[in-house]
Amino acid sequence: MPGMNSNSTVPKHIAVILDGNRRFSRRLMMKPFKGHEWGARKIHDLFDWCKEYAIRELTLYSFSVENFNRPKKEFDYLMDLFRKEFDALKDDPKLAAEGIRINVIGRLWMFPQDIQDRLHAIMEQTRMNRNYIVNFAMAYGGRTEVVDATRKIAEQVKAGTLDISQINEETFSRNLYTEDEPDLIIRTGGEKRTSNFLPFQGAYAEWIFLEKMWPEFGKDDFVACLNEYAFRHRRFGR
Repeated sequence: MPGMNSNSTVPKHIAVILDGNRRFSRRLMMKPFKGHEWGARKIHDLFDWCKEYAIRELTLYSFSVENFNRPKKEFDYLMDLFRKEFDALKDDPKLAAEGIRINVIGRLWMFPQDIQDRLHAIMEQTRMNRNYIVNFAMAYGGRTEVVDATRKIAEQVKAGTLDISQINEETFSRNLYTEDEPDLIIRTGGEKRTSNFLPFQGAYAEWIFLEKMWPEFGKDDFVACLNEYAFRHRRFGR
């Protein structure tokens, strides 16, 4: 693979915290939330880079539970951007041609009904695609995911479909929004926090924190992250 150590190990699943959109926009002396448009366009580049390096799964921290507290003007702007981007994605012929499955994980019921309908429609449309998986974490929070999984397990115990003695890490994992565990988590924007992202699934992931804002994240940065991942020794707690 060009630009990488020939002996490198490429992660099968990458997750990204898409941070820095507003700060990037401020740097350009524009309204802070306009940076989300550049951030949305960058996601399409990331799709292509993952395909080029045979990375099968991608999880994007796109909108947190806490983001619902954004100022109304910015919140409305973001909802319109989600409508526009998911409508365009739904009509993208690449989804079927390249076998891309779209998942949206989080408390989707928090969104306006028309956005919920869009999210469920694209998941249904792509559910049989098997080559690549893209998970959008929206209305997502790691703690809320743990709480929701606990409630699901409690309901199963109450209904008699699960014995309390059967509850273990595997059982808990099955009741999360997604079972899949990322090998590598990248955070742009200069902050060095995990920000409530995939606390269970990412327990043994490798983390890379970058100073660059998400809209300015380039292919060279992506390849550098893959190279750094390749030279790390994953111990999985051992």
